[in-house]
Amino acid sequence: MSERSDFAQRLQAAMRRAGYEPRPVVLEREFNTRFWGPSVTLQAVRRWLRGEALPTQEKLQVLAEWLSLPPEELRYGERVRQSVRESRARWDSEVSHEEREVLEIFLNLPAPQRKALRDVILTYAKVYGQTPERDGPPGRP
Repeated sequence: MSERSDFAQRLQAAMRRAGYEPRPVVLEREFNTRFWGPSVTLQAVRRWLRGEALPTQEKLQVLAEWLSLPPEELRYGERVRQSVRESRARWDSEVSHEEREVLEIFLNLPAPQRKALRDVILTYAKVYGQTPERDGPPGRP
């Protein structure tokens, strides 16, 4: 399935759970009563429900608030939320107090100094075979 059709299924399911029939006229009416920007058209919401288009972030937030679910869950699904929770749990359990202290200091440095330290850390990681995946496969140079 595509990203758009997955979103459409989540939107339809969320509308049903909230007690609304997942029809374009219902979505258009309910959305436009909650959105402070320009009204969306029937054609636009029909495209959301058919999986032909995705709403902007601003519109997604309105949809999520109306349907009482987190915007990231509506946009990406529960699987992504679970992945974020697992990463957060790993961070909480594996990062020591001293490491957090260093990270806080790092984050408070001016941008040029942060960049310089990042470059040093990445150089060490390359030398010792710990390069991030985006920088290529791990291994000694």
